[in-house]
Amino acid sequence: MTDWQPIDVLLVEDDQGDILLTREAFELNKVRNRLNVVNDGEQAMAYLRREGPYAGAGRPDLILLDLNLPRMSGLEVLREVKSDAALRAIPVVVLTTSEAEEDIVRSYRLHANAYVSKPVDFEQFIRVVRQIDDFFVTVVKLPSKGQRL
Repeated sequence: MTDWQPIDVLLVEDDQGDILLTREAFELNKVRNRLNVVNDGEQAMAYLRREGPYAGAGRPDLILLDLNLPRMSGLEVLREVKSDAALRAIPVVVLTTSEAEEDIVRSYRLHANAYVSKPVDFEQFIRVVRQIDDFFVTVVKLPSKGQRL
């Protein structure tokens, strides 16, 4: 980890308990990535497109996306992100309670970078979020901020 840089993560999640657990997992992790949160699919797209209250938002390096969202589903968000030339290079990890094969297949067909089922156990949930965070900081090479595709 010689040239490690913190990354910006956008969490798209409507469950306040899961938001709190994700924040805690980030805080417990040795890497201090920035976690931004929106609560539904429409807010996610406004954030990513820097519209309205999100006009000054930075472009995230990673999106953690729940599927079960109000106003616009996670699958709809995924479809829009991966069909938008300005956004499609951002890795999207589906992080959801669904273990339905149909959701898994649809997510990968829409070009999700990974599909992770949320564990119900507190310690397991923390461990999974930390592993995702670690993977995208220490293993995966992301384009630098100025080199978006």
